[in-house]
Amino acid sequence: MSTDARAAGTALLVMDMMPAVVPAFGGDDDLVARLDRAAGAARAASVPVLFGRVAFRTGYPDVSDSNQLFSGLKSMMDFTEANGDTGYRPDLSPQDGDLAFTKRRISSFAGSDLEVLLRSLEVRHLVLTGVATSGVVLSTLRAAADLDYRITVLSDGCGDGDPEVHRVLMEKVFPTQATVSTVDDWVAGLS
Repeated sequence: MSTDARAAGTALLVMDMMPAVVPAFGGDDDLVARLDRAAGAARAASVPVLFGRVAFRTGYPDVSDSNQLFSGLKSMMDFTEANGDTGYRPDLSPQDGDLAFTKRRISSFAGSDLEVLLRSLEVRHLVLTGVATSGVVLSTLRAAADLDYRITVLSDGCGDGDPEVHRVLMEKVFPTQATVSTVDDWVAGLS
């Protein structure tokens, strides 16, 4: 079976790897390097790479005062679309042929056009990466499972500010709805 045939229907999601988020939620240069390697291998295997970020409109009309997390964040930091720190890192950003989406909540499906992109690409298998494991990865995994996607989580392609929470999610929670793999194992499976 060719790489293209194996890769058909799969997409790699790189989520919330933004300058404003990565250092605070368990991301580091090693994580960025692993995700860059995974994205490069995906591109070489014709697997779509989608980059997601969380950002809001100027003035935060898309953040309800009842949303405890985001209503608190808007007073602490500029999470608007125009702020470069809510964009993509220069060392890990969309390349030609990649797709990018902006979400308005924790899950990559909430307030974004991700599902439309995935349907248009005929994707049924999601490979999840990003920060934080207990935030975007968990929320996106749960939503994707409810939408009947096949899911793989790259354990060393995710980061969390709390290593114990990361471990528990990878070892006890995620395996009930996803295959948990490493970047190296997933990349090796593409060739």
